[in-house]
Amino acid sequence: MSSIYEIFSTSQRQRVSDGQIVPILSDCTDYKRLLILVWPQLGDFDSLEYAWWLEKEAALWQNAGITIRAIGIGDRNSGLKFAEYTKFRQDWLFVDPKAELHNLLGLYRGLSLKLPGFSPGQNAWLNLMLMCAGVGSPGTLAEVLRGYLGDRKAPQLIAEEETMQARPLPPFRGSLFNFAGGQGFQRPFELATLRLRNMGQVLGNWSTYIPDSSYLTQRGGTFLFDNQGNLLYEHRDRGILGFAENMSYPPAFLRD
Repeated sequence: MSSIYEIFSTSQRQRVSDGQIVPILSDCTDYKRLLILVWPQLGDFDSLEYAWWLEKEAALWQNAGITIRAIGIGDRNSGLKFAEYTKFRQDWLFVDPKAELHNLLGLYRGLSLKLPGFSPGQNAWLNLMLMCAGVGSPGTLAEVLRGYLGDRKAPQLIAEEETMQARPLPPFRGSLFNFAGGQGFQRPFELATLRLRNMGQVLGNWSTYIPDSSYLTQRGGTFLFDNQGNLLYEHRDRGILGFAENMSYPPAFLRD
């Protein structure tokens, strides 16, 4: 049994569905595989995008008999808002207000420069801005660019008939992206539009998603176990927009 699994199996956190403090692995029985997602802030691009992929590719993990649990930084209100927006199940979602589980797992805390006279929250903002510019966050700028330029190795993200609402843009149909390059792959501006929609959601509900800005730079990780608690796969995020080994298709590891 993996020592990482033991950390999860002995940890308790607040469950979003009922607000109870219970073991993270409550009700995790009779599964073939167990996927545990340790997310950064629930208002982080990575958390929202990861949940979007799980919803989009639900058949992939459901057919494989995979049970999912996720722990994100925030409080119960953050979790409720996140679940409402992403459709991620509340009873699978736990919150860790102080990123204590992240620390136990040794996940990357992000850039940690400290300027004299700055509060922890102000320093976190400074470090977040630097990470968005690629400092202490390898791959972030390339990933931002990929969102605008498109990616022929990635699947199409928005269906032709789907109506997109990403303020401040007016509503439009997914077929509009065909004019940017065709169909059947990730078109230019397609991923950037999804990220714009997520950004609008978070900025419009900032205090709910981010009750404590001290942990803005904390990164997450992905852990897949067999039914004996043996670690089959792990990915530790190295920077912003680096939540998967294959960002062109983040759930690719579930196919192996």
